[in-house]
Amino acid sequence: MISIDLSKQIHKIIETDDEIYLNYLGGRGLGVKLFTDRVRPQVDPLSSENAMVFTIGPLTGTAVSTSGRMSLVTKSPLTGTIFYSNTGGMFGFNFKRCGIDGLIIEGASDTPVYLLIDGDNDIQIKDASMLWGLNSEETYDKIIEIEGKSQTLMIGPAGENLVFMSSIMNNAERAFGRGGVGAVMGSKKLKAIVVKHGKHKTEVHDKDLLMKYVQSAIDKQQALPITRAGLPLFGTAGTLEVINGLGMLPIRNFTSGQHKDANKTGGEAIRHELLDKTEACYACSIKCGRLTHSGDMKGKGPEYESVWALGANCEVFNLAKIAQANYHCNKLGIDTISMGGTISCAMELQEKGLFPYQDVAFGNEDVLADLVIKTAYREGIGNELADGSKRLSEKYGSSQSSMQVKGLELPAYDPRGAMGHALGYATSNRGGCHLTGYMAAMEVFSAPKRIPRFTLAGKADLLVLKQHQSAVEDSLVCCKFAGYAVGFDFWSRFTSTITGVDFNISALLKIGERIYNLERLFNVGAGFTDSEDILPERFTTIPFTEGLSKDRTVNLELMLRDYYAVRKWDKQGIPKAEKLEELGLAIH
Repeated sequence: MISIDLSKQIHKIIETDDEIYLNYLGGRGLGVKLFTDRVRPQVDPLSSENAMVFTIGPLTGTAVSTSGRMSLVTKSPLTGTIFYSNTGGMFGFNFKRCGIDGLIIEGASDTPVYLLIDGDNDIQIKDASMLWGLNSEETYDKIIEIEGKSQTLMIGPAGENLVFMSSIMNNAERAFGRGGVGAVMGSKKLKAIVVKHGKHKTEVHDKDLLMKYVQSAIDKQQALPITRAGLPLFGTAGTLEVINGLGMLPIRNFTSGQHKDANKTGGEAIRHELLDKTEACYACSIKCGRLTHSGDMKGKGPEYESVWALGANCEVFNLAKIAQANYHCNKLGIDTISMGGTISCAMELQEKGLFPYQDVAFGNEDVLADLVIKTAYREGIGNELADGSKRLSEKYGSSQSSMQVKGLELPAYDPRGAMGHALGYATSNRGGCHLTGYMAAMEVFSAPKRIPRFTLAGKADLLVLKQHQSAVEDSLVCCKFAGYAVGFDFWSRFTSTITGVDFNISALLKIGERIYNLERLFNVGAGFTDSEDILPERFTTIPFTEGLSKDRTVNLELMLRDYYAVRKWDKQGIPKAEKLEELGLAIH
């Protein structure tokens, strides 16, 4: 474990007790523990007192499919909550090759710097003045010129300008997205983190048995249509037409659930019109990544969430324009979901006569790229958008025009179409997130099994289970798509075989519960109450009038009461003392 103090420009090696790995595994869990031990819940996210904790997990660097991801934990300037994010690609693998389980970034530099981790013996804090102001592609190219072959995390102009929806870009194309984590890095004047020349290999307790499990998991992925063909052929955007057909694809800032032109922007259209080639993260057999082009621009994506946020939710169906806006987000370091959600919020405000920019109108495809660029540099109207839709809507007197929970813009599944998924939005510790529990996997995609999407009974129990499983997956660290094909028992087998410790399913789920409750405690300390476990009124009071999700609203109050009871939290959503004692947690 490496600790970097940017204020003092020093680093040190921290020895961690085995107990922390037994209780939190790695990845998100390890990051949450290290972060909450160091940072006060009331801290200003953009102050030098906030920390960033980058971690990998026990599966990283092994042959386990989709095990190349890594995690980040910090406090979000967009939401004010504890925030966890993760990224794929190759950075996590190369990070582990340098012999590192975690990197803790504290303090703030007075001038721009970047961090170089060269093998296991050389850690340097280097001048980044020549990089400051460059976009992510320019930054990546310049670092390769200076340092040679390497893997790089970096911020673009959006992070430098403390845009609340800025991302940390991974080799200029993937991202630690959501929550404004790029602004946290920017507030520390940390332009990039570079790793190279690592030679460490992950120790595996039983290599032969692990390879048998790995092959079995790959066989299961090849047997399931969505991981064998759907994702490889059409990428994540292949789900768009399914969601549209079910009447739960958010259109015009979540005012309707389907559109006749939605198929113009789906996975099949991207494959036909934009695709150059597919790609995969480390140790992934699914290969859902898309390298694409549009006009004279090229890049990665757009993914499902991006093509929806910058497209259908703004009532734009010109795929070329959407792709170009997506490329600008990647170059400038902006989260596409929050960017699109904030633009669509502005469009609704303008339609109501509240927002004084006439060009920001639903269906105006020509404004997208310009709004992304202005937001990244906080120029003019961009400065209005840069703090996210919640603050924008409140400024202009229509808070219900912002489709967010705890300040985080909602992703591309209208909650009126899946009740368990709706509850997941309301109770996610990082705000309006679909991945924290991802009930849509069962309610929409029948993975690993189908459950009715409109029923309420039992949804709280299933969501709690999914939230614990998700916390474990984020701590191992592995991809959610692998879980479509393999059962949770495989994560137990992998972890036990690699570490030599019996991490049975029950033990893993207890770890997931511990992580989730520790995050909740931090948020309680930061001032969050049950009043923030809500959905915008649109979803609880206004049903769709057409489509397969018509006449539905979300009875959140009933499900939330069940949810607190299942978790053994009190009526205000605060974990009870006996639950904390059971999990070995202290009240912060």
